[in-house]
Amino acid sequence: GTIFMNNKKIAVYPGTFDPVTYGHIDIIKRAARIFDKLLVSVARNLHKKPLFSIEERTDLLKEIVESEKLDNVTVDSFEGLLVDYLKKKKIKVIIRGLRVVTDFDYEFAYASMNQKINPGIETVFLMTNEKYLFISSTLIKEVVKFGGDVSDFAPDNVIKKLKEKYK
Repeated sequence: GTIFMNNKKIAVYPGTFDPVTYGHIDIIKRAARIFDKLLVSVARNLHKKPLFSIEERTDLLKEIVESEKLDNVTVDSFEGLLVDYLKKKKIKVIIRGLRVVTDFDYEFAYASMNQKINPGIETVFLMTNEKYLFISSTLIKEVVKFGGDVSDFAPDNVIKKLKEKYK
């Protein structure tokens, strides 16, 4: 199998996005420049107890994609194994962002497992912009919970929703 679908390079950027941060948005924008079509897919992660519902996370991402005018980006969601989702969508490329060395160990294992399950799948790693190296959804949630300012780390629509959650 090829990474082209109807002569278009297409990729999936999966994640929990709970909530989406400027770090995620940076990866989305950069992947959208590399690929003809990018599917940003919100995972219904069973290991983590998300603060936001899958619908809320999907809506926040759609608002951001629209406001950034990323015409080749579509927001979707999935449940279960990523490889099954890729097979269903006929997509062969996964985008992952790497922040720090500790991310690499986890991501490398994850990519290797996906490749074992489906040898046609490629994982493309994008290094996070250094401005966003230390940003994580978990950190943002914690700062907002205790009344801190996260305007440098997440867009207004996300911050507004976070404040509503912690009222």
